[in-house]
Amino acid sequence: MGMLGKLKNRAQRAKGRAKESAGRASRDPYLEAEGRKDRVSGGAKQAGEKAKDAAREMGRTTGR
Repeated sequence: MGMLGKLKNRAQRAKGRAKESAGRASRDPYLEAEGRKDRVSGGAKQAGEKAKDAAREMGRTTGR
């Protein structure tokens, strides 16, 4: 996926943070929970991208 996927994941995390703060400010627990879910989901996807990058780099350095 590369750079585009990483940008999408960061955007999802930012959107989640914004929803979470808006939910907290408006005292809407559902919006806050939805924001938390988006933030965590984006972070998990970002970790997956980093793992793929590490595996790809490992393959390059070992010559496979």
